[in-house]
Amino acid sequence: MGKTRNTSLDTVVTDFILLGLSHPLRLRILLFLVFFIIYILTQLGNLLILLTVWANPKLHTRPMYILLGVLSFLDMWLSSVIVPRIILNFTPASKRIPFGGCVAQLYFFHFLGSTQCFLYTLMAYDRYLAICQPLRYPMLMNGRLCTILVAGAWVAGSIHGSIQATLTFRLPYCGPNQVDYFICDIPAVLRLACADTSVNERVTFVDIGVVAASCFVLILLSYANIVHAVLQMHTADGRRRAFSTCGSHLTVVTVYYVPCTFIYLRAGSKSPLDGAVAVFYTVVTPLLNPLIYTLRNQEVKSALKRLASGRGAGSENK
Repeated sequence: MGKTRNTSLDTVVTDFILLGLSHPLRLRILLFLVFFIIYILTQLGNLLILLTVWANPKLHTRPMYILLGVLSFLDMWLSSVIVPRIILNFTPASKRIPFGGCVAQLYFFHFLGSTQCFLYTLMAYDRYLAICQPLRYPMLMNGRLCTILVAGAWVAGSIHGSIQATLTFRLPYCGPNQVDYFICDIPAVLRLACADTSVNERVTFVDIGVVAASCFVLILLSYANIVHAVLQMHTADGRRRAFSTCGSHLTVVTVYYVPCTFIYLRAGSKSPLDGAVAVFYTVVTPLLNPLIYTLRNQEVKSALKRLASGRGAGSENK
């Protein structure tokens, strides 16, 4: 449980040193290139989705694509909070991050990450309504309600990030200042606190671990109902398309939630696998989202082709 460090409180930490991901020195250049390419592809892929949804009036007024556009926006920012710092760790540059920078990074990481958590749940609920309640879908989920739900997810994410940042940095930090992680995150930072951290660990368990696990269960329930409805479809093509879409969505959701739950449900302990596991939901998921949510979506692919050929949505309606 909570630990108390008996370092003199006369020393106050003014910055932290991020030790980054453990790696053999001979692979440093290769890893730098891999993460740099991942970052560029993540930004370009998500930006392309944003432009596609924005440029097509048929898409940006429908709940599914509103949620997809918001997800792309979140992925771009979440990747920008995390990946550049990982890339920096593979260079000779200083690994130091100011105390205020560490606070900001932790806040934005949990703000964006929790908002994404809630957004995945909304996306699963939207698919449940569309497939299981197709006749009532326009009444149960429309653009206005979707916008309100998305705004609620952003507000809830901001509150969550504020709570976690405040609780983490209200503790005294008096040395050492080496964070054994690639970002300023709660479990790694709390190990450096010079006070009892048991309250923080309990709040982390409930506010992150349990909430993430609950959202994941709600998503699974939504898709279980979708599968039940799909099995009752009379056409093989309809079943195939629905299963294909749901399978791809569940893949990216699993890649996000399982590592997240693994880390935060055991916030008081440390595993050598933590860094590698965290890479999946902080780096890999933002890269996969544009691929998984668009390659199997015929409407988005058609809109992408029109965007690439320079034809707007207006030409489609002529």
